[in-house]
Amino acid sequence: MKDTLRRLLPKQNITLTDGQLDTLERFGQALLEKNQVMNLTAITEPEKVAELHFYDCLALLNAADFRGKRVVDIGCGAGFPGVPLKIAEPSMDLTLLDSLGKRMDWLREVLPELQVEANVVTARAEEYVVNCRESFDIAVSRAVARLNILAELCLPYVKVGGVFLAMKGQLADVELEEAKKGIALLGGKVERVFEYEVSSAVHRAVVIRKEKPTPPKYPRPFAKIKKSPL
Repeated sequence: MKDTLRRLLPKQNITLTDGQLDTLERFGQALLEKNQVMNLTAITEPEKVAELHFYDCLALLNAADFRGKRVVDIGCGAGFPGVPLKIAEPSMDLTLLDSLGKRMDWLREVLPELQVEANVVTARAEEYVVNCRESFDIAVSRAVARLNILAELCLPYVKVGGVFLAMKGQLADVELEEAKKGIALLGGKVERVFEYEVSSAVHRAVVIRKEKPTPPKYPRPFAKIKKSPL
């Protein structure tokens, strides 16, 4: 994993210490070990974990400045992109949020062993927001839902002036078009689409700036969000 990252990270002008690379590798090894008894990832080769999980997530360091920021990873699953970002930028204050209890229990167990600090929360995004509405500098999310649904789950967490980074693939343009109206309604504005290559495929991070407060009635219950996206 470390050799793969050493080869790939210069493409994004990202430099990590040997200690950070060691921690990422240990996280990857723990992920693959736990994956034998719990469904955490479909990617099971160490080199592919390094490229398709770690490198993919770390590219976000070029989409926003995470230094000293309060960050929430919504629908984090096995900890992506939040954990690799925290390892690369320890000064951030990270909250990991997901509704799947077993995965979150595993993160609560493994992160202290890696000396990675994070607030690990088991809750639904549309419900937990009442505790911390518009209190994060950055919200990130990877492979959770289409953008018109994801924006309503994530933008209420972001303070005015902050950003929401939605990690997307080749359908980003289509999703962006159908989500534009909702993003504006939620107080956001698309700032740019950051593109980068992972394993010969173009990946995109949609950078949405929070320009005004999200109306209090959002997010709606998830059944309504899913049935009639903004």
